[in-house]
Amino acid sequence: MRFVVCSAVLSSLLAGAQQDAAALSDQAQSMAREKRFDEAEQLWREAIRQSPNYFPALFNLGYAYFTQQKFASAEALLRQAAQVARDDFNTRYLLGLTLAKLGKSEDALIAWRDALRIQPQNLRLMQIMSVEYSKGRYFGEAAALARRALDTKGDDPNLFFLTIKAYQDAGNNASAAEVAQRAVRQFPESARANFEYGFQLQNQGKIPGALDHLKRAMKADPSYEEPFFFYGSLLLDQGNGEEAITYLRTAIKNRKDYVPARVALARALMSLQKWNDAIAELNATIEMDPKQPQPHLLLSQIYFRLGDEAKAKIEQRNSLRLRRETPALLEGVQPRPFPATKPAQ
Repeated sequence: MRFVVCSAVLSSLLAGAQQDAAALSDQAQSMAREKRFDEAEQLWREAIRQSPNYFPALFNLGYAYFTQQKFASAEALLRQAAQVARDDFNTRYLLGLTLAKLGKSEDALIAWRDALRIQPQNLRLMQIMSVEYSKGRYFGEAAALARRALDTKGDDPNLFFLTIKAYQDAGNNASAAEVAQRAVRQFPESARANFEYGFQLQNQGKIPGALDHLKRAMKADPSYEEPFFFYGSLLLDQGNGEEAITYLRTAIKNRKDYVPARVALARALMSLQKWNDAIAELNATIEMDPKQPQPHLLLSQIYFRLGDEAKAKIEQRNSLRLRRETPALLEGVQPRPFPATKPAQ
């Protein structure tokens, strides 16, 4: 229930002794702790009216607005607070969070860059920024910051995985492989580390080594779907569709919505000429994800093999239509440079 402000109480607080901004802000903080937000807001605003550059009132009211999800109001106050206290980490960190909530990703990253200037070893912020850089397709910046975090704390497996992913997104496969090799040496029993290194070895065409590390990953964590999918896919590429089916079915069992594994399973069934089973698998995949063009393409190939040219043409048209409608599913995400940094505000 929203607290009803008592004007008489506020009047007595704001009048009489002519309290200064510090006293008003302290009283507002006490009221905020009691969840009397409306009264606290008015006291903070009075403190700011009396002293427009009083940092505690600016920051605390901005923080109060942030916690109430009034992000636009929070932004204005936090920007003003950042101008007053240019070397305050918390202000710029919170301003970045606020801007991210408002969908202003680039401005958020600029605020966080300033925060990182103030606390250059802040690992949490480095991780947040690396992820946000990746979301914006600023893959070079994401990789550099992930590596900086890893170099700061090299005993955290999550930082290894963050860095590997960032390098992959940036197209720097050599660095991704180097970090993955370090990860598996440092965490030899980790399913994720073995998978990541196996994946890199696969990219390098080192299939026996890739299979070995994928096996280790499957043994370390039988519920982890990716090693089973990639192991099955490698077997399929080697012409061993029969054995591949077992691993691909396990991947799907571990993650029912794993569309690439379902498509690979259909391909394995096709390689064994198990047409009806493949058709059933592809139709189930289409029902699960109607936007995917590849299942329709495979259905077209099956129907053509079975001599049903009418159905083959329908599925081929469906595949072409979906390719036009959903090009993002087929095209690689293109990186872009981060804009020139704006002056700190």
